[in-house]
Amino acid sequence: MPSFEIGEHDFLLDGEPMQVLSGALHYFRVHPDLWADRIHKARLLGLNTIETYVAWNFHSPERGVFRLDGQRDLGRFLDLVAAEGMHAIVRPGPYICAEWDNGGLPAWLLATPGVGVRTSEPTYLEAIASYYDAVLPVVAERQVTRGGSVLMVQVENEYGAYGDDKDYLRALVAMMRERDIDVPLTTCDQANDHMLGRGGLPELHRTATFGSRSAERLATLRSHQPAGPLMCMEYWDGWFDSWGEQHHTTDPDDAAADLDVLLSAGASVNLYMFHGGTNLGLTNGANDKGTYLPITTSYDYDAPLAEDGSPTAKYDAFRSVLARHTPVPGERPARRAEAPVLDVAVDRRLPLVDALPQLTEPKAFTHLPTTDEIGHWSGLTLYRTQVRDDDRVLSVDEVRDRAVVLLDGQPLGTLSRTEGLTTLALPGRAGRLDVILEDQGRVNYGPRIGEPKGLIGSARTTTREITDWEVGGLRLDPLPDEVLDRLRSAAPSSSADAPLDGPVLTRATFSTTCAVDHFLRLDGWGKGLVWLNGTLLGRHWSAGPTHTLYVPGPLVRADDNELVILELHGAARGTASFVATPDLGHTER
Repeated sequence: MPSFEIGEHDFLLDGEPMQVLSGALHYFRVHPDLWADRIHKARLLGLNTIETYVAWNFHSPERGVFRLDGQRDLGRFLDLVAAEGMHAIVRPGPYICAEWDNGGLPAWLLATPGVGVRTSEPTYLEAIASYYDAVLPVVAERQVTRGGSVLMVQVENEYGAYGDDKDYLRALVAMMRERDIDVPLTTCDQANDHMLGRGGLPELHRTATFGSRSAERLATLRSHQPAGPLMCMEYWDGWFDSWGEQHHTTDPDDAAADLDVLLSAGASVNLYMFHGGTNLGLTNGANDKGTYLPITTSYDYDAPLAEDGSPTAKYDAFRSVLARHTPVPGERPARRAEAPVLDVAVDRRLPLVDALPQLTEPKAFTHLPTTDEIGHWSGLTLYRTQVRDDDRVLSVDEVRDRAVVLLDGQPLGTLSRTEGLTTLALPGRAGRLDVILEDQGRVNYGPRIGEPKGLIGSARTTTREITDWEVGGLRLDPLPDEVLDRLRSAAPSSSADAPLDGPVLTRATFSTTCAVDHFLRLDGWGKGLVWLNGTLLGRHWSAGPTHTLYVPGPLVRADDNELVILELHGAARGTASFVATPDLGHTER
């Protein structure tokens, strides 16, 4: 019978020592038609294993729903790993961090009154049991012990950075074992004494996460893991980007040198990331360590394999290092070919306020509800009320995370969590006040995991507290057919050069080369969302650093491509551009 075990000094595959050379590749960040390509390029780098998280909220966006189809087909992804002759590590959480919305935890679960977060609280554990019931059979039947690819399964994720509830960790272990996971279980924590001490269990194999000073970090891990193989479960070879900051990069030669030290010590590794991919749709997370910073749509991560699947200088540097420790295939991935270049006239326009009746059915409230209270877990939410002539200011206690404020359809200004903007002047006339609230991504790390979204607390003017509201979440993924039909039938704009005033839905059609990657550039546009042929690609924002949106080739047709852009502020001209290469923004260098 095939086996994978943790030996006195080494991982043992069928009794023989194995140095695990793994790369992180999240199936939920890559178009499924491209999974095989990315896995193949991992093998060409010299890796023997693919690691993936499982994002609980991606599979279960609503209570009582669990999907394993399309991009959520974890079984197919693991089968493709096996077909490439590679092994797999699965990290199903329930918490994953990963710069992913809410760290993978479903917002609907954490909105449950009294529920714990990453503790042994019964309601939380009961929900995890149901999640494991749905996902672990997919993993169990693909374990190496059953002739599949899965070598290891991780319990929780960097738990020492959050808590030290050993009963919680042991409950997860018991649930996994009860659901036929018989391969080794591991934990991972950042490579310092505090977190390694809190986050593991004596009966489980500990691994560490770090991105530099490999010899020092491995020594710290060894002090907590006296026997067995050493493993860096996340070798941070790059970093993620946040809106409004620079594009993060690391030096390929420096990263390769530390990797060489790690492998020369006989340790196993998981490159985080081997290939980052994209936070498609509304899936990005956020950090808040005093300032709220949402993660960009691109999750390129400055990884060896770029967001579009192209090898980078870091790929070459890592490949040279790996060749000193393992046989590396002679085949090399092709370099990036230039993408089609074209300008597209965005000639159909529909003011967002005119589309609101087809996007939401707001309900009446006598207080400011959170978006969690109304069961709307991501995207945009309409808060509507009436203001009077003597209402000179709108002031809210807190905004999570950003809002455009309109009076009778005309923009007045913006509220922003990141900028600390919670007060806005009103013009002193009566009318309908619409607040279009954007959830920019739920916090994925630290004590603010699970916090509700929306306008928080109360709203006041100079004379009174506003208590009468109509509130409803906007249906955006996908856009309703009624909205698309209205947009398609709108009168064409007289000139593509004419500026756009937002908030506005816009549309263009174009022909191009079928089934090849494109890079969308929206210079002069403000902030919003982009759809191509019905797929929500993600967010665009002039705050940068990202200047282009990656469009996976499988989404592109030869003719009649439909581009829809929601612009919340305005654009200098009604033109969208597709450019030859990606531009992820300025760096510190």
